[in-house]
Amino acid sequence: MSDRELTVRLAPSVGQFDASEWNALGGDRNPFVSHEFLTAMEDSGSVGPGTGWEPAPIVITDEAGTLLAAMPSYAKGHSQGEYVFDHSWADAWHRAGGRYYPKLQIAAPFTPANGPRLLMRDASLTAHLLNAAETVCANNGLSSAHATFIEPEQRALFEAGGWLMRSDIQFHWHNRGYASFDDFLGALTSRKRKDLRKERAAACDGLTIRHLSGSDIREEHWDAFWVFYQDTGARKWGQPYLTREAFTLLGERMGDRIILILACDGQTPIAGALNFAGSDALYGRYWGCTRDVRFLHFELCYYQAIDIAIARGLERVEAGAQGGHKLARGYEPVQTISAHWIADAGFRSAIADFLERERAGVSQDQFYLDARTPFRKA
Repeated sequence: MSDRELTVRLAPSVGQFDASEWNALGGDRNPFVSHEFLTAMEDSGSVGPGTGWEPAPIVITDEAGTLLAAMPSYAKGHSQGEYVFDHSWADAWHRAGGRYYPKLQIAAPFTPANGPRLLMRDASLTAHLLNAAETVCANNGLSSAHATFIEPEQRALFEAGGWLMRSDIQFHWHNRGYASFDDFLGALTSRKRKDLRKERAAACDGLTIRHLSGSDIREEHWDAFWVFYQDTGARKWGQPYLTREAFTLLGERMGDRIILILACDGQTPIAGALNFAGSDALYGRYWGCTRDVRFLHFELCYYQAIDIAIARGLERVEAGAQGGHKLARGYEPVQTISAHWIADAGFRSAIADFLERERAGVSQDQFYLDARTPFRKA
């Protein structure tokens, strides 16, 4: 592509680009970097003025204006909604007399799910994108750039660019060619098989479980789920990140990639879990309830997700951040990756030392957890 004239620029929003052109860069296989998802965040006011998430996508076009590459990026005024915690970095830099915020966040907003962060028609554009992110920071006085939840295939691209690598642990379910949930249970120890069957029976007793997608999801369902979402948000992080309109827009724009699971007492929903389907994975995002039912959280968020993944032939379920309780339910420890560029050389060196020690600890944690999965040992 060296014979083509390229333009690298900072755009005001994803919404100014054509959906098919944007999705051709990678959004067709991962729901959270799709035009539909990112513009739903913009148009609903979930990101934008007053949120601390200012859309700032970095894009590359050719002389004809064709979109060749992009980064879904944001100017961040805080570290909320990222799930890769750098509050201690911000505090250290402030105590040293520096200004950590604003920073550049390359991510799917509020979404701890793996995905491409360098959206490209051609991998030769990698250096242009990374250099552009660094230039944006340098020219605007930003302390740093952070690409979070990078899909494993793109790790080497950031490493080659000299970015610092950070790892953490999530719990994912892996589909090893199971024909049914019972087939999956057959891979577990006898005691765990019994435990999971008991949990499913107790959770569903007296309730009806419904799966809704596409046009079957109506506003009344989003109204019910909004109540669930607010309840969980209030208990976990104090204030929900998404607006009510975000759910309507997500349903309108990408309803065929959404599976809304509702637990109903008669006709009344009492709990729900929201899932997004990618080309090879099911992503669990939000859950909530208005009545506490034992094991219902596990049923809606983990076991129903396994049912869906098996039925659709998906490779894995990514059930979100944290949650060691997932281990006993067949979800295995997986390292997630983020990449970081730090403007100040001294601060960068200190963070590099910290990350080296942290990675060693994460690897030890994964080794410990791998030995405690509920699967039958050879």
